Amino acid sequence: MSEEQQTVLVVDDEERIRRLLKMYLEREGYGVEEVDNGEDALELAINNDYDLVVLDLMLPGMDGEEVCAKLREQKATPVLMLTAKGEETNRVQGFEVGADDYVVKPFSPREVILRVKALLRRSSTTKFLETETKTKEVLVFPHITIDHDAHRVTVDNQYVNLTPKEYELLYYLANAPDKVFSREDLLRDVWNYEFFGDLRTVDTHVKRLREKLNNISEEAADIIVTVWGVGYKFEVGNS
Repeated sequence: MSEEQQTVLVVDDEERIRRLLKMYLEREGYGVEEVDNGEDALELAINNDYDLVVLDLMLPGMDGEEVCAKLREQKATPVLMLTAKGEETNRVQGFEVGADDYVVKPFSPREVILRVKALLRRSSTTKFLETETKTKEVLVFPHITIDHDAHRVTVDNQYVNLTPKEYELLYYLANAPDKVFSREDLLRDVWNYEFFGDLRTVDTHVKRLREKLNNISEEAADIIVTVWGVGYKFEVGNS
């Protein structure tokens, strides 16, 4: 593999799905490694610097949620969860343990590729970071401080453990205080979705983000405001 080639670990106990994803990912120029169980997946993901892990939820032995939770204890590697369960509770559980996005089976390979590309454009190459030239290194608000260089968020001087996508969502909103963003805006700019994207992905992340802030400060959680029928905003005017 070339030094610049991005690598993806595909984890699924169905050989047919692994082979399909490997074919499509390699066609797009990614290096691909594959494994069929959670234990080996966790070991590989911890010991190698993959750019992304595509992780099936239902695995024999250690399932995808447990793999993701244990991986998050050590690394922030983006995780795209594959699941045959489309219910809200399963998505929330996946996001809670640190998954960045999910695709419900049966899926379109094109959709998976688009979501992989979106996740791989996250972090320092997210659109709003590429175009933002006046971003402060540290954003300070009542109850919330965001140290962007360290990707660290504190609420009333207590550290908040956020997943990469929760952090990006908070940082994006905080960069434009009191501006209302639609769910479509957030999917486009934070998730980089131009074609595919479940609006409930945004709602679920906002819910988890508020819960984590609320564990320390209700006032901090209340800064993220729902504008009914429109979207969300980071409200500091009444803080």
